[in-house]
Order: sequence, then C-alpha cells, then structure tokens
Amino acid sequence: MTSKRNKLREDTHFRVLRLLQENPEMSQRELAEAVGVSVGGIHYVLNALIDKGLVKLGNFTAAEDKRRYAYALTPKGIARKAALTRAFLVRKMAEYEALRNEIELIRVELDQEDLAPNALR
Repeated sequence: MTSKRNKLREDTHFRVLRLLQENPEMSQRELAEAVGVSVGGIHYVLNALIDKGLVKLGNFTAAEDKRRYAYALTPKGIARKAALTRAFLVRKMAEYEALRNEIELIRVELDQEDLAPNALR
C-alpha cells in the first residue's frame, strides 16, 4: 500500500510533469501557484525530476531575460508521466466512488429522518 506521503508526492510530480509538457517555459513561481506548493517546494520537486532524468533544463531562447529556463520532459519523463497519469486516474476514480457511496448513504439517512416521527417538533 502506498503511503499518503507517496501519493501526495506522486500527485505533485504528475501535476508538474503535466504542466511542463504543456508549458515548458513556465517559471517556478507560476508552477508553484498552479500546483499549490511553495516556490521552494517546487524548486525541490524540479530538482528531483531533473536528478531522475525526467526533465531537462535549458535556456528559454525566446525570453528577453536570458536567465529564464525551459523545462523539457525527456522520453523517460514522458513515460513516467503516462504511468503517473494511470495511477492518478485509478486513485481519483476510487475516491470518486467512495464519495459517491458516502453521499448516497447520507441521502438515505436524511430520507429516513424525514419519515421518522417528529418527537422534537
């Protein structure tokens, strides 16, 4: 069983890889805001993805500020993103089913309360 921390890390990696595939020129600040983590946290995540060979760092040549970087997914990064996408979808579908079942139980409870004799009213 995957721990909650690992699930959170996988979700963060999935979201970062997904965003970078669509927008390789995103800044760390923009990524952090989109993912919902601190800039320091996104810096840590990006370094981990680079260290694992999932993302490569290059200069963003179209930018006026030559200090800007572009983050490109490597073939290994694209494969990892596909695996994370599948895992993310399975996890979210399970969460959806659990939530749907809980909602249905609550609806049944409310219906039963509405039909019960009103002793307090």
